[in-house]
Amino acid sequence: MAPLLQVQGVSKRFGATVALERLSLEVARGEFVALLGGSGSGKSTLLRLVAGFEAPDEGRILLDGADLGPLPPHARPVSMMFQSYALFPHLSVFDNVAYGLRREGRPRGEIARRVAEALEMVGLSGLERRRPHQLSGGQRQRVALVRALVKRPPLLLLDEPLGALDAGLRERTGLELRALQRATGAGFIMVTHDQAEALALADRVAVLEQGRLAQYGPPRELYERPATRFVAGFLGAANVLEGRVGADGRVDCAAAGCTLRPAAPPPRAPGEALAVALRPERIRLVDERRAPAENAAAGTLRDLAYRGEAWLALVATAGGQELRVSLPGGATPPAPGAPVALAWDAAAVVPLAD
Repeated sequence: MAPLLQVQGVSKRFGATVALERLSLEVARGEFVALLGGSGSGKSTLLRLVAGFEAPDEGRILLDGADLGPLPPHARPVSMMFQSYALFPHLSVFDNVAYGLRREGRPRGEIARRVAEALEMVGLSGLERRRPHQLSGGQRQRVALVRALVKRPPLLLLDEPLGALDAGLRERTGLELRALQRATGAGFIMVTHDQAEALALADRVAVLEQGRLAQYGPPRELYERPATRFVAGFLGAANVLEGRVGADGRVDCAAAGCTLRPAAPPPRAPGEALAVALRPERIRLVDERRAPAENAAAGTLRDLAYRGEAWLALVATAGGQELRVSLPGGATPPAPGAPVALAWDAAAVVPLAD
């Protein structure tokens, strides 16, 4: 089946600033994609290009195989939900949701039926006559969402849709958002800076770095097998160890004071430099007398931070590098200043491309 959206070699510049550089990606029908990256990575620019609020300097954007380039924003079969919600303050909930259908010239009966169905879908039935200022933040977010969905677009663009909500409401609303996406079958592209949100909600995550696509794939794949230093550090703050490949396939990491042996042969020739990622939760405390010769390190516990489900421990290794280690929250960790021995499995060592 052909993809719903195709972004083909798209570049965008604002003066001397390169916002996107020859970026390509595809979104399947009914897929939930999260665009993740730091400030200035190009994720919002990409969303605006798909919506038609900006035009690419080069490349094409296709929806259902048709080039969107000639179409103005209002003529594109795409809806967008803004971070500010952009509700009309003088209109009721019903009229806000019905606005797009009325502009399309839909019959009055059809409008009433579709608005009622949309409001029922998000639990807002009975609030049709309220104005936006009479709603909670979560209710306003739902009104903005169904206003975008009531037109039944094949693709919905969401710009930080949960950013204005508090932490507890944000998590619950995020799960409701994913359920709504599954129910409608629309493709969703969501811009977010929240890593946990992207990993929890999306079918695939696109990590952008300085206008380029650093990695694109299922959340678990990106988290467990990051391709680059940037992805490893940006998603979950993995430890990045610098080493040099030995003749026997080991990786000697002087800064961490340890020798690594990945599960598969390193993708570098002997003598070449290689960086690897090591997730904090894949590291465990071991008895120093039973520490293995490889995939292990000794150090001093420098600091601890309690995070409920886990302790974050900072360990200064004998080689001078600091490692982040995640320890079970129910355990009693050693006190800061104590010597510790660390170990991890070969499968936890992930070679990086750069």
